[in-house]
Amino acid sequence: MTQTISEVLQFIEENNIKFIRLAFCDIFGTMKNISIMPHELERAFACGVAVDAAAVQGFRHMEESDLLLLPDAGTLSILPWRSMEGRVARFYCNIQKPDGSFFCGDSRRILQEAAARCANLGYHCKIGPECEFYLLRTDENGDPTRIPMDNGGYCDISPLDRGENIRREICLTLEDMGILPENSHHEQGPGQNEIDFRCSGALNAADDLLTCKWAVRAIAARNGLYATFLPKPFPGQAGSSMHANLSLYREGENIFADFSASPAAQSFLAGILRRAAEMTVFLNPLANSYRRFADDGAPRRIGWSAVSRQLLVRLPGTQGDRRRMELRSPDPTCNPYLAFALLLQAGLDGIEEGLALPAADTELGVVPATLQQAVQLARSSGFLARCLPEKLLAKYLEGKEEEWRYCQAAQDQALAEQELYYYL
Repeated sequence: MTQTISEVLQFIEENNIKFIRLAFCDIFGTMKNISIMPHELERAFACGVAVDAAAVQGFRHMEESDLLLLPDAGTLSILPWRSMEGRVARFYCNIQKPDGSFFCGDSRRILQEAAARCANLGYHCKIGPECEFYLLRTDENGDPTRIPMDNGGYCDISPLDRGENIRREICLTLEDMGILPENSHHEQGPGQNEIDFRCSGALNAADDLLTCKWAVRAIAARNGLYATFLPKPFPGQAGSSMHANLSLYREGENIFADFSASPAAQSFLAGILRRAAEMTVFLNPLANSYRRFADDGAPRRIGWSAVSRQLLVRLPGTQGDRRRMELRSPDPTCNPYLAFALLLQAGLDGIEEGLALPAADTELGVVPATLQQAVQLARSSGFLARCLPEKLLAKYLEGKEEEWRYCQAAQDQALAEQELYYYL
């Protein structure tokens, strides 16, 4: 037993923790968990805790046997929104087969492998997501309505902005969990909010994004509201994005700090632009995601700019260590482990090949206009076939095709998308 695990077990015992949540997500990014009692935690570290692969939609038919959840000791966090009497702690887990071999549907492990490749090349990638969501009123049964909680707009203050106290509660809760929000504000749409995070390592950023969505929903519910991360919940109103800010460090120095003098930073960006269309089905996974692209504010044009927000990537004017590239296409319904892994792999390919970066403000193409187009591009992608396990890629694309057909067959396609995805 490692010292880290010893410290964790001691912490659990000394802090009146009565329930342990072992959290993971399926290949589509849907978060799951199983609870164990504290006396079972040492065994979980040593042997894992079994879950039925066939009962998890994103794992079904990928494995016939049970799978084992192995908690990551470094992800221990108390859930602040649960009662302090009989406290609840959470770990994120890796997933393996009973024989100890790698489970191909473990997207967290896939991101760990991408981060390891990055480290082997002498780099460390930091990612800071910007997470947008809508807060909706609920009915007498606590179910979500389609009525936003307010009619505020971008950076409004109260009384137009009725979400400031909830955002404050969310940010303080996340801080209690060791996650560092940088800022929060009301976004453009009625009831729409945004929380931005300090950049951290890719795996931490993905873990933290899932935690943020969990906390947002829990705190919204505690205030009689419902939080939805649906990319385009209301026609004619702003869509919800998840801009991803990426920076790359070598020997502790941010190579994006002096972008014009850094061939590696330029090649990293060029690699991401080259694969942007192929990756779209993982960055924008819902049929509803492509309604957001129909708006002027959601970029479909592949390219980069230091000024324009109409291209896929923007290099904000911030200088020095805080300089980064901002990828503007993803939305918050993506599986962050797969999304970040693919971004890393594409950028590192660019560095290894010394890929030249096209001139700023040059349009290099467009991302797919529909989920169907995104699936078709992904099926023909040698890059995705190389970076993702064959079974995972096939199962993921099969699921997306089924979603597309379901929505297309509906009499009211927009309503079908919302009903299918409203709880995401």
